[in-house]
Amino acid sequence: MNQQRSRGSRPSLPSPSTGTLGAAVAVVALLLGFLILRDVRDSSTTNGAVPTSAAPTPGDGSVDPSVTTTTLPLDVNGFKIQVANASGIAGSAGVMTGNLQDQGYKVLPAKNVAAGTAKRKTTGVFYLAGCEAAAQKMAGVLGGTVEVAVMPVPVPLEDGTLGDACILILLGTDLSGKPLPSVGTDAGGAATTTTVPPAG
Repeated sequence: MNQQRSRGSRPSLPSPSTGTLGAAVAVVALLLGFLILRDVRDSSTTNGAVPTSAAPTPGDGSVDPSVTTTTLPLDVNGFKIQVANASGIAGSAGVMTGNLQDQGYKVLPAKNVAAGTAKRKTTGVFYLAGCEAAAQKMAGVLGGTVEVAVMPVPVPLEDGTLGDACILILLGTDLSGKPLPSVGTDAGGAATTTTVPPAG
């Protein structure tokens, strides 16, 4: 009893439905699109720009290794100074203004303090935000024994304004009519001596 198998009757494999195949193609296309967009974004931020989302926020302790911080020497022409006479000695603020200008500093014309301001025995160097380092430098140029502090409000000047200066020197009787110390300063007016820390 030979039973012959029909040659054309192989077991048929189930054919994939077009719906399942279409979904698989869509998923693959979506993944490829995501990867391509990610590579494009990564390459656009490697040209030196730091993306805003990757920039560290102050106080969170994160450090971006691609950002380097450089401390540059203080430029004597990078800030302006206002000298005001708080000593009561006529002409002393003008003399100090000239002395500082001779050292290369940008100094506005001398002024007097506002009426009713007490005379000072000790010279004070007062600064606006961002000029702390310059104020410390000026303390060194003036001899390192002056008071350094944040700018008082209101500004104690006869006209009440600093103009575009960021440092105010209220000249006291200790430095009135005296030349700048020659020891510890170079030709550009940059002090090399240790300065007084800000009054806290």
